Amino acid sequence: MKKFINDPYDVVDEMVEGFVDVHKRYVRKLDAARVLVRADAPVKNKVGIVSGGGSGHKPAFIGFIGQGMLDAVAVGEIFTSPPPLACFEAAKAVSGGKGVLFLLGNYAGDVMNFQLAADMARAEGIQVEQAISTDDVASAPKEEVSKRRGVVGSFLGWKTAGAKAASGGSLQECKAAVEKVNRSTRTIGVALSPCTVPAKGTPTFTLAEDEMEYGVGHHGEAGTAKIKMMTADAIAEKVVTEVIGDLPFRAGDEVALMINGLGGTPHIELYICYRKVRQILDAKGIKIGLSYVGEFFTGLEMAGFSVTLTKLDQELKGLLSAPADTPYYRI
Repeated sequence: MKKFINDPYDVVDEMVEGFVDVHKRYVRKLDAARVLVRADAPVKNKVGIVSGGGSGHKPAFIGFIGQGMLDAVAVGEIFTSPPPLACFEAAKAVSGGKGVLFLLGNYAGDVMNFQLAADMARAEGIQVEQAISTDDVASAPKEEVSKRRGVVGSFLGWKTAGAKAASGGSLQECKAAVEKVNRSTRTIGVALSPCTVPAKGTPTFTLAEDEMEYGVGHHGEAGTAKIKMMTADAIAEKVVTEVIGDLPFRAGDEVALMINGLGGTPHIELYICYRKVRQILDAKGIKIGLSYVGEFFTGLEMAGFSVTLTKLDQELKGLLSAPADTPYYRI
């Protein structure tokens, strides 16, 4: 294992220290727990938007704390859920009088710990609701969509909830908007190489030189199949065809398209893949209303990318286009 680290067990704390120092205009760290919050939190008379999860996904989650997106993030160890106390402290820190919305991925540890935190917050008189992201097509069949993992589609949920809250939306309105974007979003990822968790020291899966991992997870989970190497056009077509068929997306739909790098893929390759996906959508009569290319939700140094499509309506397009100012995303 070759990484620019010190003690593998200090990676997250040392990263947080550096991140807060660089981005102190946006964030501060709580003393009570490993939680980062907006520098101006709590914002009075606004729903508090809280997320969290394991580290290793930079710029997610902490890179999207700021105006128009997240108010707080509970920071876990690498690919490990934050503890309930951290989630609870996050809720307390951003409670501005209109309740708190927890946004989380569909992982057992996150679901359990955020639920415990929600119970703790309600006992303190804080109104809490939760919304769970389930956009990963490869992780469960269509008839079991509630069992799917939440991956980079979570970013669109953070943006939607943050915009709705910033516009004065109620707790229930913020939750409804996030659930709408989740129902409308589908993602599949593919990888050319695995990642290595520092404390473990070995790759999360192995591949031959002529193989790629199809349907990979953002924690370095092996995918649904090992397939032979393909050109950029061929793999982009395979991925987007499956994504289109799952919702399904149809001619006349307007979509947000995201090509997300998984940590070790040069942007030049991401734009090549975007080009092919755009050609396919154009040929099918599916209009691209919003485009995103870059690293939004990674898996350490895993080389690969994911394709995400979100079916837009007027409300979602407006929320996703609304102003935001965070360390890693501004509009």
